[in-house]
Amino acid sequence: MGLQYRTAAFAGIATQFIWGFMEILMFKSFYEAEPSAFPMTLQATCSYVWMQQAFLTLFMAWVLENEIFDSIVNGNISYELCRPVNVYDMWFARSTANRFSKVVLRCFPVLLFSVFLPAPYGMMAPVSGSAFVWFLITLILGAFVTIAFCMLIYMTCFFTVSAVGVRMVAVSVVEFFQGGVIPIPFFPENIQKIMELLPFAAMQNVAFRIYNGDLAGAEMKRAVVLQVFWLVVLVTVGKAMNRIAMKKIVVQGG
Repeated sequence: MGLQYRTAAFAGIATQFIWGFMEILMFKSFYEAEPSAFPMTLQATCSYVWMQQAFLTLFMAWVLENEIFDSIVNGNISYELCRPVNVYDMWFARSTANRFSKVVLRCFPVLLFSVFLPAPYGMMAPVSGSAFVWFLITLILGAFVTIAFCMLIYMTCFFTVSAVGVRMVAVSVVEFFQGGVIPIPFFPENIQKIMELLPFAAMQNVAFRIYNGDLAGAEMKRAVVLQVFWLVVLVTVGKAMNRIAMKKIVVQGG
């Protein structure tokens, strides 16, 4: 279903190009003012921005399915419950397919275009072959962590009158703490250490920094372990919330 919306993908690609250029120009002005004050080179930062734009729909918390929220509110969840499939597992698989279908349509044009931009504004090559392999592994792990967190947002809808407030807060928190607004390495060291322990840093942050060589060795292994840890924790909490919701849910009407 997600692959059918090609016009939306083209519009998204144009938006991401423009947004990426604006971000790069903003960072460029800061680098020109004080180049030694930043933990990454300008080219590494530009690569971070282009990867962020290419894989936007994979990691942003606002990529949520309104149909799931509507089914809980209007009672159509009863149709889901008639199927011989666990609701949590079905929605997790659906969210995964939704995000990956969107990113498949959008990422390749952004990446191809950014590769041919002149240095330092374009995409740099991965620092090594092994870094690229770990980038792919952590990219998938990070996407699953993002989806597992978004599943918690869906589950809270069972316990609230409206999920609008929860969605607004969750989207803002995720975007800031995962490095969507400012890359995590740009924060003061004490704050950075705290942020890296949170589940949000296990989303896009790890894969992008491995690609640029900012995460390597023991630090990279620690970050991957934290990704797996938070994935297990978020899925466990989500499934627990699902079990509680299934015991209390009441659908009225015929």
